[in-house]
Amino acid sequence: MTSRTPLILGASAGACALALTVAAPVMAAPSAAGGDTAEVSVFHGVPGLTADVYANGDKLVSDFEPGTVTGPQSLDAGTYDIKVFPAGQGPDGTPAVEKQIKVPAGANATIAAHLSAGGKPELSSFVNDVSPTGAGQARLTVRHVAAAPAVDVRAGGQPVFTGLENPDQDTAVVDAGTVSADVVLAGTGTVAIGPADLHLKAGADNIVYAWGSAADKNLGLATQTLSGTESAPKGMGGGAAAAASSNSSEQWLAWAAATGMVTLTGVLVIRRAAGRRG
Repeated sequence: MTSRTPLILGASAGACALALTVAAPVMAAPSAAGGDTAEVSVFHGVPGLTADVYANGDKLVSDFEPGTVTGPQSLDAGTYDIKVFPAGQGPDGTPAVEKQIKVPAGANATIAAHLSAGGKPELSSFVNDVSPTGAGQARLTVRHVAAAPAVDVRAGGQPVFTGLENPDQDTAVVDAGTVSADVVLAGTGTVAIGPADLHLKAGADNIVYAWGSAADKNLGLATQTLSGTESAPKGMGGGAAAAASSNSSEQWLAWAAATGMVTLTGVLVIRRAAGRRG
């Protein structure tokens, strides 16, 4: 059930900055049975694996580097057999990971290749919530796709999301701006990732991936920004929302790039907008 409980956090200035950039590899467009389309991105979170991604035997992404995400690509709705190979070893070799994933019509979705909590490559799917936010607001989504235990995500030293486990996600609608964030082991002050200054773009779904392996000491953050979800102020036309696909919260619950370097000062008002991935 969607929660609407207000949460007010003080966010301090002067935190240590960490630059995060995400490239956008070109993605091909194989087809699946089905009449309608969906917007689909792919995130690569398996350390040390330069990969080729195939869908139904067709190459979707080539020479995919860890920590990167493709831009959204229009694909036919339907079921796809997704296979991830070491670069140059598909489609007849042994995939590093394989899974059938259903792409629902009208969705804006991301397929994530990542490590399980135990460190094995796996595929997870998420619908991106690009439903409109209020004017001047942004949506923050955090996805735990790292080989690591449960974590808390903090803003200005205060927990925003708690007890997040792999491969779950949590999301909130926040005031647009920049916030200093870090990731700590759940219920502790032990920093696993960060701090990083996250620039939360107004009218966008700002998605943060915690990925990598705690055992191999290569945990990191990657971001994906899907623009065009901001509602127009009262009395103005609604042009901003037209820049991205429109999804309901129900679509987001049904399926499972870059940040700035400025620090937020003052009060960050957060409404918890949705729960974990189903």
